[in-house]
Amino acid sequence: MPFHILSINPGSTSTKLAVYEDEKLIFKASVKHDSDRILSFNHIIDQYDFRMESIMAELKRSKIDLEHMDAVVGRGGMLKPIPSGTYQVSEAMINFIKTAPRGEHASNLGCMIAKEIGDRYGIPSFIVDPVAVDEMDDIARYTGMPEIRRVSLFHALNQKAVALKASRDLGKPYTELNLIVAHLGGGISVGMHHHGRVIDVNNALDGDGPMSPERSGSVPMGPLYKMALSGKYTLKEIQRKNYGQGGLVAYLGTNDGQTIQKRIAEGDQEAKFIYDVMCYQIAKEIGSGATVLKGVVDAIIITGGLAYDAYLVEYIKERVGFISQVLVYPGEDEMEALALGALRVLRGEETAKTYE
Repeated sequence: MPFHILSINPGSTSTKLAVYEDEKLIFKASVKHDSDRILSFNHIIDQYDFRMESIMAELKRSKIDLEHMDAVVGRGGMLKPIPSGTYQVSEAMINFIKTAPRGEHASNLGCMIAKEIGDRYGIPSFIVDPVAVDEMDDIARYTGMPEIRRVSLFHALNQKAVALKASRDLGKPYTELNLIVAHLGGGISVGMHHHGRVIDVNNALDGDGPMSPERSGSVPMGPLYKMALSGKYTLKEIQRKNYGQGGLVAYLGTNDGQTIQKRIAEGDQEAKFIYDVMCYQIAKEIGSGATVLKGVVDAIIITGGLAYDAYLVEYIKERVGFISQVLVYPGEDEMEALALGALRVLRGEETAKTYE
């Protein structure tokens, strides 16, 4: 008998839903949430009841029979650092998310929504590879300032999912491969996967690594701290320059890749140069990652929404192709990755981990 799994992925102004019959997608929907209503809540956690009602209404309207689900899986949020894997939602997880010591994000609601649905219908609730996955080697955590350590916050769900796809395509177990995975979206993370562990990765959220469509990436510290202490900017304004209003949007006024490509096609030389800057920095990050793996790289993987852009892919290939073969898996099918994580547990291929 096939397994039926409900996947739930809360975003900033919408919640994506999907139902899988084993690996097969049989239903998907995106529940749009009124922006003004979302902004009326002081904290992400305060949106819980509102989102829960909207989700249940959509499932009822779409005639999704939750009585026949075998599991429900939600997007994991800003939890404490944990190893990769599928986790059964626990009270400890819920309590951590409620206090949000590592920050607020819509994905924090994923485990809470999954647990409530799971408890209502007597089925297990899971999360899979949240952004808090941390498998970094200690040597990768240190900086030149003892007060500051590098932390692991990255697109773990998609990076792990495409690494598993690549391992199947390469005909070799993930735990025996060295891979460099570049997730290219609104944020960019480049992870070095050594025999099944991401031993080093840039913090895609907090000003580390390449610039992206809406994030600054690493910048020289001297000018940054002078700017921060100049009295011209608030802390929030500096944060927005790093996250949300940095990168391509800071230079070109948009974070939309298609819009930028259209400008380039129409002869906008500034747009082309800034886009090339981003591509250059991505390639540079991949190149530095090869040293982490001591030059032994089975494949470089390009994934995420920007991987649909042939120009970007070719630019990066030209600069890093000497390191290893380049595999391209465009997009980020988070709903499938969530379902497959739960499916592996239901089939007994993996054991669900416990969050304590």
